[in-house]
Amino acid sequence: MEKRGSFSTRLGFILVSAGCAIGLGNVWRFPYITGQYGGASFVLIYLVFLAILGLPIMVAEFAVGRASVRSAAMSFDVLEPKGTKWHLYKYGAIAGNLLLMMFYTTVSGWMFYYIYKMATGAFDGLDAEAVGGVFSGLLADPVTMAGCMILVVLLCGGVCYLGVEAGVERITKWMMVALMLLMIVLAVNSILLPNSEIGLKYYLYPDFSKVTEYGVQEVVFAAMGQAFFTLSLGIGALAIFGSYIGKSKRLTGEAIWVIVLDTFVAIMAGLIIFPACFSYGVNPGSGPNLLFVTLPNVFNHMPLGHFWGAMFFLFMAFASMSTVIAVFENLICCFLELLRKDRKVIIRWGMLVIILLSMPCVLGFNVWSGFTPFGPGSNVLSLEDFIVSNNLLPLGSLVYLAFCTSRYGWGWNNFIKEADTGKGTAFPKWIRFYATWILPLIVLYIFAAGYYAMFFK
Repeated sequence: MEKRGSFSTRLGFILVSAGCAIGLGNVWRFPYITGQYGGASFVLIYLVFLAILGLPIMVAEFAVGRASVRSAAMSFDVLEPKGTKWHLYKYGAIAGNLLLMMFYTTVSGWMFYYIYKMATGAFDGLDAEAVGGVFSGLLADPVTMAGCMILVVLLCGGVCYLGVEAGVERITKWMMVALMLLMIVLAVNSILLPNSEIGLKYYLYPDFSKVTEYGVQEVVFAAMGQAFFTLSLGIGALAIFGSYIGKSKRLTGEAIWVIVLDTFVAIMAGLIIFPACFSYGVNPGSGPNLLFVTLPNVFNHMPLGHFWGAMFFLFMAFASMSTVIAVFENLICCFLELLRKDRKVIIRWGMLVIILLSMPCVLGFNVWSGFTPFGPGSNVLSLEDFIVSNNLLPLGSLVYLAFCTSRYGWGWNNFIKEADTGKGTAFPKWIRFYATWILPLIVLYIFAAGYYAMFFK
């Protein structure tokens, strides 16, 4: 097997890891779920759960990756006590990454379609219903959707084809810098719109009466779920980048940087969307349609709307592609370790496999629209997302937590030794009881509540 790649700089590791965490959960789901649950009060609750849920699990993933110098395909084999079966989770991790790619590539393709539509003025003169019809027309067209999906796979696969340092690290770093600059420009533009202060107050001034209005339990669960799922924890998508870095820095500080960047992008997405929505009298709690129906209406009425709309969806494309590149790199490394083939051969075959596996999601909106696994309104994407978000992410996170805290796994002492190797912020030893017993119960609650919300609510 060829020599493994590595990151050339600490900044590269942080930005690529942040790129994996930063995705549609930040810039699509976070704004509309914040709009649904009351704005600033929801954001504060979300930030609390991001710290107490996301940080320990992320450090665990990084530690397993760095100590083993392997992907999820072989990391447990290297670290597990002799005779144990932790390594069997490799199949769950690989399945999670494949399933994520099966629908994420399709949704990422939508961003490129909207860049083209915005830049060419396709929304000019359309009323709200006609703008919604553009999105409906896209979903009904399997050829266009497949073409956009294939473009995403080829672009992201091409980045990985260049290698870890020359491709994944270098291009993702520039993509992340461009993403953040675009966000700042777009946020400033939104804040300067007429009546934007109403949206800013809604987004930044906590009003906890809104929490009681929606129900404390429902809002807390929504914040908990968003904090957990936004980081893509539990399927080894972050552990792989731990395997690419040296031991000069403690992992807690690195994880904090990743979470700060992830949160910055989510907060900035809100600064772009909420002032613009309130400036043009649009409901920010309009749900998943916020991105593809509501916001094009906003840009349609905005001075230089073509430009700002195209820039917004370019930013969205960078956010989604950073996740696709990261997950693709994880899969490449997994199959490198399992098959011991040439990296470029695996990537070429991998791109073909991902395209084929993504087709059911594309067809689920049109040719196979009669397949509704969860009743009317559901489709193939709903099923794939449910398997990943409601099953493999929480259950995988439990595996990493148990492996790092249990004496039947890698164990607390080995985990702490690896996490605290190097300079920087140490992992707090006093939270051992919390990480061993309380945090797994919270994750199990998220898992069970997800099933309740899906099937019984």
